[in-house]
Order: sequence, then C-alpha cells, then structure tokens
Amino acid sequence: MYKPNFWYDVVKGVLSMQRKHWSLVGFVLASLSLCLVHNPFSASAEMYIAGTAGVNFADRINSIAGTGGQAGVQGPLADFDLQNSITYGGKVGYFPGHSWYGFEAEAFHTTPHIKGLPRTTDAEATPGVYFRVTTVGVNFIARYPGRTFQPYIGAGIGAGIAHVGNTTFVQSGTDVAAAWNVLVGLRAFVTPKIAVFTEYKFAGATFHFEEGLRDLGGFSGNYRAQHVLGGLSYHF
Repeated sequence: MYKPNFWYDVVKGVLSMQRKHWSLVGFVLASLSLCLVHNPFSASAEMYIAGTAGVNFADRINSIAGTGGQAGVQGPLADFDLQNSITYGGKVGYFPGHSWYGFEAEAFHTTPHIKGLPRTTDAEATPGVYFRVTTVGVNFIARYPGRTFQPYIGAGIGAGIAHVGNTTFVQSGTDVAAAWNVLVGLRAFVTPKIAVFTEYKFAGATFHFEEGLRDLGGFSGNYRAQHVLGGLSYHF
C-alpha cells in the first residue's frame, strides 16, 4: 500500500506542473525572496521556524463540473463529501524590526479522502477515493507584538498539489492549482525563544482532473477545508 510522503508530494507536484502553472510558482518564489531580502539574523529583525499539526475538518468539494467528454453535462453534479483527517506541516516566519506585520512561508499536508457516493436513480453507488492535498505558499501576518501573548491574523496564497487515487470509476491523477487561505491564531512564549501556538485556518482551491472519469472525461470542483492546528516555534 502506498503511504503518502509530505516532501515527495511537494517535489512531485512541482515536476508535474503544466506550463500555465509556472507563473504561479514564480510569484511564490518572488514572495519568498521578499521575505528574506534583509539579513534574517539581523538584531533588528525576528525570524522563526515552526512545526504544526492538527485536524482538517474538511468541507465538501462543491460546484462539481464535467471537463473533456463530460463538459456541458447537465447538473448540478453531486458534491463530493470529504473525510476529516490529520494535517501536518512546517513554516518559516520573518518580521522586520520586530514589527506588527510579517511574512510566513509554509507547507502543509492532509489526506481528506473522498467518501463514497450512494446509489441514486441516475447512477450506481461509487466507492470512496484516495485524496491528498499538499499546499505550499506565503502568508501575510498581522499581530500584536506582545512579549508573552501574540494574537495574530493572516491571509496567503500559494500552490495546492492534489492527487486522487485509482478506483473502478476514477483514474489516478494529480493537479496543481492556485490556493488561498485565511487564518487566525494565538502565540504564547514559554521562554524568550520558544513559543506554543494554536491556529484556525480556512483554505481552498479549485482542482481539475482532466481524465479523472477515465474514458468519460474529467471533473473539476472547489475544495474547501477548515484546519484546527497547534504547534511549536523557535525564534531567532
């Protein structure tokens, strides 16, 4: 049985991108460069690394539409209900001059598998589908720069790398799409350099699997997920 690997998904997703996605990657890399334009170890700046884990209370993949041979099929097609799953990842943050604003580069991985669809008058029942999403992006963060407690909010963009597995009805495939998220959290310092934090993140992307329905064509849909996370950060 295949076991998903966090960094394998990141590398595979980048290598499988179509030409239209490279402009998105260029934007993300340019944003990362801006985050590090100053010396990150300068006494006037704050940099941190963090690990995070939690639960993805996945919503549905909605607004399902056919592509290829399925394009123009009368709908709406049934939404794909998703399973809750574990989320884990890491990030690097940079705040110039210990200010109220900063940037985070992050990557996180989750496996909200698609639940099976029940039998209807128009279609047979379908089994569940293996589904994983790895997101790489950059967030803008606004915080209260307290010495012990730091509430914060943020928003970001990046690339979502999604993969569906093989079933009788679905063909294995990978898509890379523009992704976004909004977040709110609270960080608490337990030492001058080590902090714990909790965070809520709402994330989304629109994925297209052009051959997802095998000979019938493909499908697209809007992925939405709510993440409740906790983590530990080390501040330089």
